[in-house]
Amino acid sequence: MMTRFEALLVHLSTFLVGGTGLVYAWFRYVTKPEDPYAVVNHPLQPAVQHAHVLCAPLLVFAAALIWRRHVADRWRQSHIERRRSGLGLVLGFTPLVASGYLLQVATDEPWRQAWVVVHLLSGGLWLAAYAAHQLTPRRARAAAVAGGEVGIARIPVRREE
Repeated sequence: MMTRFEALLVHLSTFLVGGTGLVYAWFRYVTKPEDPYAVVNHPLQPAVQHAHVLCAPLLVFAAALIWRRHVADRWRQSHIERRRSGLGLVLGFTPLVASGYLLQVATDEPWRQAWVVVHLLSGGLWLAAYAAHQLTPRRARAAAVAGGEVGIARIPVRREE
């Protein structure tokens, strides 16, 4: 089980890194500059890129923090609930982080483009898996409440007699 602090750290770091990544991708690939000689597509593009790069280690730290008590323990216990989305998060995290670092140090343009593609795809998939992982408990809790089951997802339900 994660502590409240760990959960808050994971949510906050995901929001910061995912949010800045989505905004940066929007600036970089969707918006067009008004000035044809502009170096960037939007005036805030460099600041958002820097925020993304500076917040990413927080997400790596948060993932490492929850590894043993949340990920590894649940895997060993054969915990079934949310396993598919959790496995997607675990498997998608390595290419996401690796491509982010390699993107910053790649000097050859073909390698740089390859890391951009890997980073965009793994980032999108990771955010989708994270959303699925967060939304799954809500469905389990709703089913528990509707079924009148006590103790499912740690929500006490009073039975009418």
